Amino acid sequence: MRANSDFKKLGQGRIVAAQFLKLPSSLQALLCIRILREKAANYDFHSNFMKHELQAITILGCSLLLTGFCLLGLVENWFVAGKWLLQATLLWRLVVQYIWRRLALNRANAETPLYSNLGWGNRLTILRGLLIALTGGFLFQQQTNAVNVLLPAILYTLAAILDRLDGYVARRSQQVSLLGNELDITFDALGLVVAPLLAIGLGKLHWSYLMLSVAYYIYQWGLLRRQRRGLPVYALPPNPLRRTLAGFQMAFIAAVLWPLFSSSLTVIAGIAFMLPVLFGFVVDWLIVSGRFPAQVLTTLDLLSWKFFQPVLRVLLVLVSFLAIRNSGQLWLADMSEWVFIFSAGLILFGFAGRLGAFVLIMMLGWQYPDTGGHFFDYVLIFTASWILLLGTGRYSLWQWGDEWVARYDGA
Repeated sequence: MRANSDFKKLGQGRIVAAQFLKLPSSLQALLCIRILREKAANYDFHSNFMKHELQAITILGCSLLLTGFCLLGLVENWFVAGKWLLQATLLWRLVVQYIWRRLALNRANAETPLYSNLGWGNRLTILRGLLIALTGGFLFQQQTNAVNVLLPAILYTLAAILDRLDGYVARRSQQVSLLGNELDITFDALGLVVAPLLAIGLGKLHWSYLMLSVAYYIYQWGLLRRQRRGLPVYALPPNPLRRTLAGFQMAFIAAVLWPLFSSSLTVIAGIAFMLPVLFGFVVDWLIVSGRFPAQVLTTLDLLSWKFFQPVLRVLLVLVSFLAIRNSGQLWLADMSEWVFIFSAGLILFGFAGRLGAFVLIMMLGWQYPDTGGHFFDYVLIFTASWILLLGTGRYSLWQWGDEWVARYDGA
């Protein structure tokens, strides 16, 4: 049990060892690596094997980069291809270097031996990092042709799909690791920098969405700063909503990159999707810094479930009625009325309400006018987005969506 006592000392008695093992942050992962390198009798053998495996993956990634360079050079021009190769290579190097420094985390917990290989779950996560690097190669390029628009959308969409799949594979293969959890969080954050920058270049997001992109890094910097100043870092209670919101952000950005939806809608929806995540970061910081007790998360969740989410449902139906009645909202009148009414009914009664919100947002996305909407439209977008993110709350007939988004596939 020496590792547990080391964790408590390194955290000034504030980080509980059990909580550390469940949700390691970047700060906690660095502490874990420091301890694990002093332990693990079998570290050298398995570490050398994983290093060789990671070297092979790195070479494979470089081969894909060179292949992409040649194809882009033939399709576009060699200058554009060279710029893409430089940016994608720098990001791939960053991904590989990050993994290399954390190979000691490839174990179930701090007191178990290293796994003999990276495992398919981690391999898929590393593939996700490579896809994000390939997507980042299109940053600051001319986004006026089909190649520079469709390829980033395809690559990042694949990365978003793998975000759900890699955890499933790790659990089914019974090789869940601290490394996988750490890489999952880090690549989520990296993807939510690269893809929004592309979407902003396309005019699909407002520049303020970058506040969400940098929030994770500011949060981690704050934790490291507290540690260096000798200030306590309090344990952050588990909250499934964090994972849910992060997953929805990736799915939203992936959808935004495709040329399917009106930019006047995606800009407003981007702000709606961003605000709950920023609020969560602020609350988490107030807890880990000791300004709020950990119980505040339970209180906020309860208030949202009892009051905020049911009010959102009623508000959405009311605003939908007012928007249809508004003579300027002819785009709503052109929709399939029975689909619109059906979706609003699902939301109002809380019967698979998240599904109803998703259908409603998709209908808005396909038929929203390029010239933008009016006040009722913006309220409708915000309420539908927040119901999709948070759920329908109390007085719901069937909260199927809540069960699906919160579950760990393969567990």
